[in-house]
Amino acid sequence: MTTTTGSDWAAWQKSWDRQQEWYLPDREERFRVMLAMVEALVGPEPRVLDLACGTGSITARLLERFPKAVSTGVDLDPALLTIAEGTFAGDDRVTFVTADLKDPDWPSRLPHDSYDAVLTATALHWLHSEPLAVLYGQIAELVRDSGVFMNADHMIDESTPQINAADSAQRHARMNRAKEAGVLGWTEWWQLAAQDPVLAEPTARRFEIYGEHADGDTPSAEWHARVLREKGFTEARPVWRSPSDALVLALK
Repeated sequence: MTTTTGSDWAAWQKSWDRQQEWYLPDREERFRVMLAMVEALVGPEPRVLDLACGTGSITARLLERFPKAVSTGVDLDPALLTIAEGTFAGDDRVTFVTADLKDPDWPSRLPHDSYDAVLTATALHWLHSEPLAVLYGQIAELVRDSGVFMNADHMIDESTPQINAADSAQRHARMNRAKEAGVLGWTEWWQLAAQDPVLAEPTARRFEIYGEHADGDTPSAEWHARVLREKGFTEARPVWRSPSDALVLALK
């Protein structure tokens, strides 16, 4: 892959998507189901909180499908936020906020007191179960009545170890094929970012914050649904699954 310049945000977005698809070949399908449920439950002009937004992957697909939507992206990663801010520069439908979701006061940084939908994908597994349960309580306070929260992430059912092992073996084989085809993995993608003149400094700060990868938890979809109901949502269940991932939807 040719080194991407820091100002070529579309190229950075494309390379991020491809790197993520190495691990998540059904990534677009979970986004499709997520946005279909947004439309079904809160309509085509939602105010959305893109939680742990990264480069703004959800926001990009949200605005493509719903041009009258507005989005607040919140994250702590300075490198991914740099790409997000560059991508959506000049779009008054989008606001980005730097905040640590483990900080009890992070909601005070948001521009709105409530949202029609709070959406997140492949991010909250960086948190352990206890702080994640606390976060779910905060999210319940941000979602308006009849609004929704959706989390698409790694959600492992520990009661099926043989199925889990088979899925893991298949996943590693797929990743090896992608690597042989020249697709950048997680480590290689960040090495490339560290070489870019615009992203080098925020990438260095990002690794100071997170290290190589946070050591979080991947509880089952049923755990997520149960905790969300305990924290104030009236309904919660998976609306999409793969062998190792799920999309859990909670209705306020």
